[in-house]
Amino acid sequence: MKMTKLRLQLVAAILCFCFTYVVVAEARIQNSAKKTYIIHMDKSTMPETFDDHEQWYGSSLKTASGSAGMLYTYSTLIHGFSTTLSPEEAESLEKQPGVLSVTPETIYELHTTRTPKFLGLEQSEALLPASGSVSEVIVGVLDTGAWPELESFNDKGLGPVPSNWKGTCEVGKNFDSTKCNKKLIGARYFLKGYEAAFGPVDETVESKSPRDDDGHGSHTSTTAAGSVVSGANLFGFASGSARGMAPQARVAIYKVCWLGGCFGSDILAAMEKAVEDGVNVMSMSIGGGMSDYYRDTVAIGAFSAAARGVFVSCSAGNGGPSQGSLSNVAPWITTVGAGTLDRSFPSYVSLGNGKNFTGASLYSGKPLTNMLVPLVNAVNASDSASGNLCLSDSLVAEKVAGKIVICDRGGSSRVQKGLEVKRAGGVGMILANTELYGEELVADSHLLPSSAVGQKSADEIKAYAASDPKAMATIVSGGTHVGVEPSPVVAAFSSRGPNLITPEVLKPDVIAPGVNILAGWTGAIGPTGLANDTRSVSFNIISGTSMSCPHVSGLAALVKAAHQDWSPAAIRSALMTTAYTAYKTGSIIQDVATGRAATPFDYGAGHVNPVAALDPGLVYDATAEDYFEFLCALNYTSELIQRATNKAFTCDSSKKYSLGDLNYPSFSVAVNTASGKGGGSGAATVAKYSRTLTNVGSPGTYKVELASETRAVKMSIEPATLTFGQEKEKKSYTVTFTATSMPSGTTSFAHLEWSDGKHVVHSPIAFSWV
Repeated sequence: MKMTKLRLQLVAAILCFCFTYVVVAEARIQNSAKKTYIIHMDKSTMPETFDDHEQWYGSSLKTASGSAGMLYTYSTLIHGFSTTLSPEEAESLEKQPGVLSVTPETIYELHTTRTPKFLGLEQSEALLPASGSVSEVIVGVLDTGAWPELESFNDKGLGPVPSNWKGTCEVGKNFDSTKCNKKLIGARYFLKGYEAAFGPVDETVESKSPRDDDGHGSHTSTTAAGSVVSGANLFGFASGSARGMAPQARVAIYKVCWLGGCFGSDILAAMEKAVEDGVNVMSMSIGGGMSDYYRDTVAIGAFSAAARGVFVSCSAGNGGPSQGSLSNVAPWITTVGAGTLDRSFPSYVSLGNGKNFTGASLYSGKPLTNMLVPLVNAVNASDSASGNLCLSDSLVAEKVAGKIVICDRGGSSRVQKGLEVKRAGGVGMILANTELYGEELVADSHLLPSSAVGQKSADEIKAYAASDPKAMATIVSGGTHVGVEPSPVVAAFSSRGPNLITPEVLKPDVIAPGVNILAGWTGAIGPTGLANDTRSVSFNIISGTSMSCPHVSGLAALVKAAHQDWSPAAIRSALMTTAYTAYKTGSIIQDVATGRAATPFDYGAGHVNPVAALDPGLVYDATAEDYFEFLCALNYTSELIQRATNKAFTCDSSKKYSLGDLNYPSFSVAVNTASGKGGGSGAATVAKYSRTLTNVGSPGTYKVELASETRAVKMSIEPATLTFGQEKEKKSYTVTFTATSMPSGTTSFAHLEWSDGKHVVHSPIAFSWV
C-alpha cells in the first residue's frame, strides 16, 4: 500500500468523523506474531536482591523473553513497563512473581471565535478570575502535537513560566527548543509503542517531533487555551477575535497520536510525564471504546492523575446517536459530549421546480452561475452497488459532467465525496443526510460548490430529481449567520448513554460546543486534510467531541484559577451542577438527531455554564477513598483495585458497599426487572443513594425540590433542608427511590435541585429498567 494512499484514507476518516480510524497497514507492521503489552507490577513485592525497580523489571522480562526490551518504564501513574511479546511470552511473564497484569495495548482514536461569547465569557469578564491566577494554570494536551508558529501560541503579556513547571521542550524534525515560549511552555512526543507496531515513523509524511502534521492537536490545544487573535477566520467565515477558553493559561503539548493511531503504551507514558511536569488540567480527545476500569489504560492513568490533583477531561466519542456508545466512562474522568453554537454557515439550494432549501457549507471558491444546471442523483450516475455514497472512482464521468450530484452521507469523508464529484466532471454537490444523521448540518471546506442538507430536505430533493428527467438546481453560499435558534442542540454524532460499564454512573457528564468550531490549524495540510487541498490556513472549522472536550478543559482551568485548592471532583461538580438543560423559553434542549427533547443520556447534567460554575454554592467532592469504595461496590478484588488504581486497598468484608453512595453530582438508578426485588407482579425496588455536599460559598440554608416525568418511581429525600454555617462545612442527605416494575429497556428521567435563593445546585436523575 503506497503511503500517499494510506494517508488519504486516514485523513478522509478524520474528516468524516473527526477522529482517526486505526488503519492497520499489514505491510508495515513489524513482527506480526508479536504485540505490545503493558505490564503492571506490584512495587511492594520487589525482592531485596534488586537495587531498583527497573532492574527487577528487566530480570522478570528476561525470564519470559530472551530478546524483548522495555519500551517504557512507568513509575508515577502505575509501576511497570511496556514491551513487545509473543502471546506465549506474555502468558509466561504473567506467571512471574510480582506481576499484577499483562494487558495487550489498546489503540485509541481521536474524536475530532464565537464560542467565548456563546458561553457568556465575554459579557462577564469582571466575574472571571484575575489573569495572573489563570496564567499559573497549565493545560496539558495529549493529541497530535502543535504547530508552534500559530499566533494562537503567542506569549505577549504573559509573565514568567510557573515555578512549579518541570517539563521541557523536546527537539526533533522541524522542531527545536525555540519553538516553545511562555505560552507553549513544553512539548514532548511519544512513539515507541507506535514504532513497535508500524516500524520507524516515515519522516517524509510526518514529523518525528512534537510538530503537528495533522491539525487535530493544534485545534484542540488552541480551543482550550489559545491566546487572543484578532481577525481570525476561515476564508472569511466566522470572522472575529479567536481565543481559547482560558487564554492566559499555559499550554504543554504531548504528541501521542500518529497516522496509525494513538497507542496505549505511548499515552500512558505521556500521561505520566504530564503529571511529573506539573500540569493542572489534562485534555484528551481520544477514546478506545469501553472496557473494565482495570483494563482501560486511560482510566488507569487518569485515576492516579486525579489522585494527584490533576483534572482529566476526555471526549465522550462520536458514536451517536446510537445508545450506549460512550468512551471514557470512569467516574474520575470528566466525560464531554458535543452540542452546537448559535452560529451557522448556510448555503442555499434552489431547484428547477421553484423550491428552495437551506444547508451548510464552507466553500469559498468560484461560485456557480446564477443559472440552474442539471441535477443528478449519484445512485443513477454510478455502476457501483454503493453509488449513492460517491466513493472514490465510483462515478461515471459521462453521467456527471457539468452537473450537480446528490451524494448520500456516510462511507467516506464528506469532503472526499466532493472530490470524487469534481474528478468525474461534476460542478457541484448536494450532500444528503440519511436517517442516521437526521437534521444535523456539519459545514466543511469543500473543493467545489456544495451544500449539506438535512434528511427532510434531502428526501424532497431526491424525489424531485427522480420525477423530472431534466431536473435542474443551483447552490449559493450564505456566509456566516449568528443568533441561530434553538441553540445549543445535542449533536447527532455525540456519543450517548447509558453507561454500559457501570449503569449506576450517569455519563456523559456535560456537553459543550463541538460543532463547526474555529480554532488553530497546522501549516502542513489544507483545511480538508486531502492531498489535493493545497490551501494554507491558520484557522480551521471542524466538528466532533474532540472539539467539545478542550472547551471543558479550558473552563476547568478557569475554575482552578479561581479556586486553587479545589479537587478535580469539586471542579467537575461545579461544571455539572450549574449546567443548564433548557432554553430561556423553558423547553428542554433538543436532540438534532430526533428533533425532540434530549435526555440526560444525551447531555448528562446539561450544557456547561462557565460563569455560574465559578460560584456554584455547593459541590459534591470526592477523594481516592470514595473511588476505592466505588470499586468495592463493583466487587473488585484487592488485585483488581490495585490494577485499576496502582494503590493497595482491601475492601472491608464487614462493610456493605453501594454504587449509589459514590458522591457523584448526578444519579443513575438501574432497576433490575429480573430480580425478586424489582420484577414481576408489581413488585417494587427500593434503592437508597447517599450524597455529601460541601459549602464553597457563604453561609446559608438550602431547600430541595424534586421533579420527575414518571409515576413509576416515587422519590423522597431526607433531610429536605440543609443549613451551612461556614465555608467547607459538609452535610449529607439520602434519596430513596421506590420503583415499580416496568418492561425491560424502559427509561425515564427526573432531577433534584438544592437552592438557597441565589445558587441552584442541579442534579439529573436517570432511571433504567434492565
